[in-house]
Amino acid sequence: MPPQAVEVVTLQVQPVTLTREVPGRTVASRVAEVRPQVTGIVRDRLFEEGSFVEEGDPLYQLDDRTYRAELASANASLKRAQATVEAARLRAARSSELAKIDAISAQENEDATAALRQAEADVASAQAAVQRNQLNVQYALIAAPISGRIGTSAVTEGALVTANQPEPLAVVHQLDPMHVDVSAAVEELEAFRREATAGGMKTAADGIPVTILLPNGERYPHPGRVKATDLSVDPTTGSFTLRVVVPNPDYALLTGMYVRAVAELGVRENAVLVPQRGITRDPRGNATAMVVQPDGTVAVRQVEVARTIGDQWLVEGGLQAGDRVIVSGLQKVQPGMQVTATEAERTPAAATQAGTAPPAAAPGAGAQPTTEPPAANAPATAPEAAPGAGPEGDAAPSEAADPAPDYDDAH
Repeated sequence: MPPQAVEVVTLQVQPVTLTREVPGRTVASRVAEVRPQVTGIVRDRLFEEGSFVEEGDPLYQLDDRTYRAELASANASLKRAQATVEAARLRAARSSELAKIDAISAQENEDATAALRQAEADVASAQAAVQRNQLNVQYALIAAPISGRIGTSAVTEGALVTANQPEPLAVVHQLDPMHVDVSAAVEELEAFRREATAGGMKTAADGIPVTILLPNGERYPHPGRVKATDLSVDPTTGSFTLRVVVPNPDYALLTGMYVRAVAELGVRENAVLVPQRGITRDPRGNATAMVVQPDGTVAVRQVEVARTIGDQWLVEGGLQAGDRVIVSGLQKVQPGMQVTATEAERTPAAATQAGTAPPAAAPGAGAQPTTEPPAANAPATAPEAAPGAGPEGDAAPSEAADPAPDYDDAH
């Protein structure tokens, strides 16, 4: 009986970009609530709701007549104090000359000097009062604290506002750049560190690059980068927050939008990929593969797989470059059988980027695997019939490996 014919794929080492898709919410990079610092009646609203304002642009004008009157009174008090100090200075100078010739007592000279110093202090106090009232006049013109988009106004002309009131008059958001806060499980960070150490993974020196997916699934044209990592872990969810900075020149991203962030964790230079149809599960659930040895016989290997990349598995152990993995005819061979191997036609890798995650979860629930291209999660086809049991098929066994949990699945 001639050897059984099978199709094999010879494994090769290749670079693979590992990615991770996690949910997140957009947050304005700067937010300023506009509140009055003095009490008064709103006389004019000086901005267009929803428009862009520059830092320092006037927003509201309060009735400042009372503050201007107080400023005028403070200026008059300052002038009176300055006149008093001039008279006290002349008096102190005369007293000093008279004291030298004993024309007046030392006590009188000291009193004149003390009166000068008191007059000078009154001038300083009057100057401070003038500055305080000048500030009140300036605060009556409420200006934009930052540059950005201003929302709707909470008050209209004629409304009474009070100093440091809890309700803001309006809110200014700086939307360029935009922040995206994403949540990830602590286990993901630990797994990433282990993989980066053990797998020879190269990471970007200037931060992890991130691609944003909009709510409709479209790819946002401007890439971002991870800026900061929260220093604390939420004890209720076991997750921590990553902050991504994304350019937003067209203001396509608005505050509070639900998006998904695809982070490029790094590049594994020596990755080995094996087609999913070449991996099966034994009764214990362990991943196995049948390989053709140099002498043409079949051997079973225990395999460790980490994640799906397109229609392939990323191999962590059990297989290496050069191994010939059987992908067709699996049900017609047994360990030790002599086979005739032909190289299967290779399909282009569905992706060189790894990182699958399940359906979108609410931010804060931790990262979960999201779906990659359909081939990555396609269910295994029915096993080939045993010899004599029916026509031969090209399908993977029924116990084909279910997609193994991603190394950084959320918990």
